[in-house]
Amino acid sequence: MPPTADALGLPTDKIKAVHYFRNAGDSAGRGGQPMVNQSTNVVIIETESGLRGIGEGGEPRTMEECAAMMIGLDPFRIDMHWQRMMRGMHYTAGREKLHSLGGLDMALWDLKGKALGVPVYQLLSGKSREYIECYSTAFPWPKGQTIEQVARACREAGFRVYRHATDIGGGPVVDRFALVRRMYNDCLALQKGAGDGGWALDFHTQFDPADAIRLCTMIEAADLHPYFIEDLIRSENTNTYETVRQRTRLPIAMGEQLGYKWDIAPLIQKQLIDYVRTSLPNVGGISEYMKIIGMAETHYVGMIPHFTSPIAEAAMVHCLIACSVPALMEILGDGSRSWPYLTRAYDFKNGKMWPNQRPGLGVEVDVSKLTKVGEYNSYRAGMPLNTRPDGSYTQW
Repeated sequence: MPPTADALGLPTDKIKAVHYFRNAGDSAGRGGQPMVNQSTNVVIIETESGLRGIGEGGEPRTMEECAAMMIGLDPFRIDMHWQRMMRGMHYTAGREKLHSLGGLDMALWDLKGKALGVPVYQLLSGKSREYIECYSTAFPWPKGQTIEQVARACREAGFRVYRHATDIGGGPVVDRFALVRRMYNDCLALQKGAGDGGWALDFHTQFDPADAIRLCTMIEAADLHPYFIEDLIRSENTNTYETVRQRTRLPIAMGEQLGYKWDIAPLIQKQLIDYVRTSLPNVGGISEYMKIIGMAETHYVGMIPHFTSPIAEAAMVHCLIACSVPALMEILGDGSRSWPYLTRAYDFKNGKMWPNQRPGLGVEVDVSKLTKVGEYNSYRAGMPLNTRPDGSYTQW
């Protein structure tokens, strides 16, 4: 027997420290990190043997709370850490804390892949597809061009779908009748420019149910065929999608404002949506994302994750490469953007995401271009957690 059988024969190791760095902008390139759930903060887990795993997301307070529960423990027992961070402070982690938890979970997977010298998708089951099709949000729109021309150019650049949204070209005051009419006219142009399934429309939760259903009805009546329509109404009460589902046959994508599997489960199980929009690290990392994929597969629901930060986008490639559900990834612009602090990021070309053979997540970070905001190297248990006789966690 090897020194430990817990991680494919890897020698015993312990988490020594967690380092946390702030990036200047969020996932959309906005300065000042305006939203926790689009944080591009970088987290690095370091072990006593010198292994380092890279993740991304969260904010300092919840990151400190989660990281402290890992110090001195086996880095290869990923689900154990997930359960401790999820349950370990009396209240179950909320969506903001899930972002920090998810960043750490991604770093643990990266660390394990590097320890074994394989890409993370090999640990998840290996490749199930050769690449992941993408759709573009905010594809370059040259002055003077029409929406039809831009949609056509997006398809010609290799993207599967051009995405349009209700908040494009609008203002802070929304005239619901005028917006419905404008979006319908845009959809007519999108169908001409991108063809069946070559375009999508994000309702951006701007509509009340009656207006969302009215626009859906107009799109159907005109025999237009979007790949999906997104976030028709607000997401606090997901039960309302039962009413929406009864009144439209258009493919519905929803979930970018949701968190772990318990949030999205009713929508999948009742087949109220066709595509899950949850993303990394928002759901709590790779561990949780793969469970959501499994749940979606049992109900023939696909995955169209919301765009996220660059390291998390790289992690998403590993998750979607290792499954067979219908999948589509969101890319901002034409995909040419780079990040000064990333010497290696995801592999994007010809409108598609491609796997690579680099160990772990395949990303490399230059921390000299980031600002350190936390270093956690002291263990703190949080609430005591009981275990079952087999050692798995139950509740305190």
